[in-house]
Amino acid sequence: MTAVPAPARPDLVDARYARWDGVGAPFTVVPAAVPRVPGPGEALVEIDLATVCGSDLHTVAGHRPSPAPGVLGHEQVGRVVAVGPGAPPRCVDGAPVGPGARIVWSVAASCGTCPRCRRDMPQKCLELRKYGHEPLDEAAPLTGGFATHCVVLPGTAIVTVPDDVPDVVAGPASCATATVAAVLAAAGPIEAGARALVSGAGMLGVTAVAMLAQAGAHVLAVDPDGARREQARRFGAAEVAPGGAGVTDVDVAVELSGAAVAVGSCLDALAVGGVAVLAGSVSPGPAVPLDPERLVRGLHRVVGVHNYRPADLQAAVDFLAAHHRTYPFAELVAGRYRLDELDEAVASARRGPAPRQAVVPGA
Repeated sequence: MTAVPAPARPDLVDARYARWDGVGAPFTVVPAAVPRVPGPGEALVEIDLATVCGSDLHTVAGHRPSPAPGVLGHEQVGRVVAVGPGAPPRCVDGAPVGPGARIVWSVAASCGTCPRCRRDMPQKCLELRKYGHEPLDEAAPLTGGFATHCVVLPGTAIVTVPDDVPDVVAGPASCATATVAAVLAAAGPIEAGARALVSGAGMLGVTAVAMLAQAGAHVLAVDPDGARREQARRFGAAEVAPGGAGVTDVDVAVELSGAAVAVGSCLDALAVGGVAVLAGSVSPGPAVPLDPERLVRGLHRVVGVHNYRPADLQAAVDFLAAHHRTYPFAELVAGRYRLDELDEAVASARRGPAPRQAVVPGA
C-alpha cells in the first residue's frame, strides 16, 4: 500500500481514504481536503473504527461487482465533527444530530419519496446510494468506511451509540447486527419456548442465536465448522449440529449461510405455522425445490430479507447496548490495522478465525 502526502489547508479538514482500484490492485491511501462544514442535511463524521465485512472480501476477490475505483467499507462507528446548515439531520429516534455525537449509520441513503420508500422499503430505494459501494468521485470521495472521515448524506438512518459500548461491538451494527434485527423482525414475534433453527454460525449467525435466545427461544445452531458451533453455544445456542438435515418441527428457521442445501433444510424443518427467513443467499446459486402442498397445508411463510429499515438499526444498537456484556460480541472482531495496512487487514480477514478485522483509520 502506498500513501500520498497532502498539504494542510486551514479552511478544510485534512482527511484520507483508502482507494480500491479493482481486483488484484493494492489499496492506496489518498488525501482528501474537504470542507469543515458539510452541505445541507449532511454530517461530517470522523471514523473511530471500521470493520472488514464479508461483502468487502467478496468485492476485493471479484466475487461481487462493485465500481472501481471506489472507497469500500460500510461497518463503522464515529463521532460527528460538524453538520450542514439548515435543519440538522435527525436520528431514528427523532433526536437531532450534533457535533460530538457518537453514531453509527445505515449502509444506504434513501430518497424517502419514491414508490419503494413509500412502501416502507427504503433499503430498495430507486435512488439508493450505498456507503462503500459507490464509484469514486474525487470531488466528494468520503463515501465509505475505510477513510478517516465520512460524509453522511440526507436520507441515512443514524443511531447514537452509548459510550460504554466498545467500538469493536458498535462497528458491525450498521451491517451485520442490523441485518439480523431485520431478519427477526420479518420472522414476527418470538414466543418463549419457540424452537428456532439458525443455519450458519458466522457473525450474523451467532448474533441471531443471541437475539433468539434472549427472546426465550430454544435455539439449534448448525454449521459445518466445529469452532463456530462451539462459539454459537457461547451466544446462547441450546443445541448445535454440523447440518440441518433431518431437523423438524421448528417454529422459526433463519438461513444465513447462502448454501442451497441449507435453504432446503430450513424449508423442510418448519412446523405447522412456521416461518423461514432467508438472508444468506446474496449471490447466484442453484434453485431449491419447494413443495407447494407442504407450504399450503403447513401454513408456512418464506420471507427474503436483504439489508434493513431504519428501525432495525435502532433495534441492533439497543440490543448491543443491553447485552454486549452477556454475550462475547467483542471477541468477534480482531486486529487493529491502520488505514495504510488495509491490505493486511483483508488478508487477515480471509484467514480468520475472527469474523471481522478492525481498521482504525486515524491511527
